[in-house]
Amino acid sequence: MRKLLNINQKTVQNRMLVIAPVISLLIILFADLEPGNRNVTYTFAIAVLMAAWWITEAVPLAITALIPVVLFPLFGILDGKTVSALYFNHVIFLFIGGFLMAFAMERWNLHRRIALRILILFGVSPGRILMGFMLATTILSMWMSNTATAMMMVPIAFSIILKLEESLGKERVERYSVGLLLAVAYSASIGGIATLVGTPPNLSLVRISSIIFPEMPEISFGAWFIFALPVTILLFFAAWLLIYLMYKPKQRWDNIDIQDFRIEYKQLGKFKPEERIVAILFGLLIFFWIFRTEIDIQSFVIPGWERLFEHPEFINDGTVAILFSLLLFIIPSGTKKGEKLMDWETAGKIPWGIVLLFGGGFALAQGFVDSGLSVWFGEKMAGLGEVTPIILTLSNATLISFLTELTSNVATTEMILPVLAGLATVIQLNPLLLMIPATLAASMAFMLPVATPPNAIIFGTNRIRVIDMVKTGILLNILSIIIITLVMYFWGTEVFGIDVSVFPDWAASK
Repeated sequence: MRKLLNINQKTVQNRMLVIAPVISLLIILFADLEPGNRNVTYTFAIAVLMAAWWITEAVPLAITALIPVVLFPLFGILDGKTVSALYFNHVIFLFIGGFLMAFAMERWNLHRRIALRILILFGVSPGRILMGFMLATTILSMWMSNTATAMMMVPIAFSIILKLEESLGKERVERYSVGLLLAVAYSASIGGIATLVGTPPNLSLVRISSIIFPEMPEISFGAWFIFALPVTILLFFAAWLLIYLMYKPKQRWDNIDIQDFRIEYKQLGKFKPEERIVAILFGLLIFFWIFRTEIDIQSFVIPGWERLFEHPEFINDGTVAILFSLLLFIIPSGTKKGEKLMDWETAGKIPWGIVLLFGGGFALAQGFVDSGLSVWFGEKMAGLGEVTPIILTLSNATLISFLTELTSNVATTEMILPVLAGLATVIQLNPLLLMIPATLAASMAFMLPVATPPNAIIFGTNRIRVIDMVKTGILLNILSIIIITLVMYFWGTEVFGIDVSVFPDWAASK
C-alpha cells in the first residue's frame, strides 16, 4: 500500500513539474486581474507556481522557495537586492539560536534526562505513562523541533512498549501501544505552538505580519508565550483524555514497575558539568526571551529588561538567541579537554532548507504587498465582512487545519497569511484575529502520516495503521479548532490588546 502511494506521488510530482509552469504562463499571457497593474497578475502567477510545487513537493521545498529571487526581479515586482535581503533577518537568527541550544541539549544528553525524569515522576499506570510521555514530549518540543523531539521520544516509547509486552503479553499491550505512539506524535506538534521557536509557522507569522504591517506592535517571545501556553495546556489535556479513552487497556496492569524507568535513568550516570551549564544557559535563555519586552495585560505590568539599554528598540529575540549561542561556542567542556559546549560539526546540522523556506515565504509576502495582490484578494472576499468575526475565525482555522494535512505547515502558513492580511484590511477587521488562529491551525495536523514529520516517524514504526491516525486525528483536529478560536477571542484579545470592533491604526496605515 505504501509503495503504491509512493508511485502515485512520484507520478503527480513529475506531472506537476510541467503543469504548474504552464498554468502560470497561461495566467501571465491571458489574465489581467487588475487592469493598469500587471504586477498583480505576475505575482499571482508566481504564487500559483510556488503553491503547486510546495503542495506536491515536485521540487524540494527549499528550492521552490528560491523562485522569487529569480522571477520577482525579472517581472519587475521587487528588485534583486530587496528580495535577497528578505532571506536573512532577525527571525532567522531566532530560529538558528533556538536550534543551537537544542543541539547542545542533545549533544550532552540533557534532553533524554529531562524526559526520563518526568516519566519517573508520573508513575507506571496506563494513564500516568501516557501523561508522562506526553508531558516530556510537549515540554521538549517547545524548545526543540517537533521532528527532533519525536525522533528522541520514539525509541524511549518503544523500549517501554517492549517491556510491557514482555511483562503482560503482546495482545494486552497492542492497542495501548498505538495510543502511546500517537501521543508522542501529537504532543510534539502541540508543544511546538507554545513558543515562537517551537515550530516554524510561528516565526513565519512574526516576520510576515511585520512585512505587511510595518507599524504593527511587535509580537515578542514573551507575549506569544503568555497567549499560546493556555492553548497548549488545553490541547494537551484534550489529547490525553481522547487518547486514553480510545486506547486504554481493557485489563488492569500488575507486572510493570517504575524501576524500569529508574534503571534507564541510572544508565545516564551522574549529571555531567556540561549538562549543568547547558541547563543553566537554557533556563536563562527562556527567562531573557520571556521578559525582554514589557508584559502588559490590562492593569498587570512587568517591565522588560531591554529598557536598561540606551536603545531598547534595537534589541529583538534574535539578539538574545545569538547571545546564548555564542556562549555555547565560548564556554569550555568540563570533561573533554580542548572542546567547547558546542562545536561547528554539531551546528552544521541546522536545517538550512527550512531557513530558505522561511525566506521564500517572506519574499512572497513582500511581493503580495508591493504588487497589491493582498489587497486584490481582500477585495474579492469582501463579502465575508458581513460574517460575524468569531465565525470567520472559526471557518478560517477549520480550512487551514484540514489543508495542512496535505501540505507543509510552513508552506501553508506562508501562502495563506498574506491573503488573510488583505482580507482583514478590506473588511476592516484586526488582521491578528485571522492571522494568529491560522498560524496555530497550521500546526494542528493529526490525521495523516504525510501531514507532519512526527506523524511520519511513528507511522514508520509499522505499529500504526492510517485508519487509527485518521480516527483519532479528526477528533483532535475538531477539538483544536474550537480551542484555538475560543482562546483567541477570550484571551488573545487581552494579551495583544485587540478590540474586535475597532480596526487598528497600524493596519490602516499599511
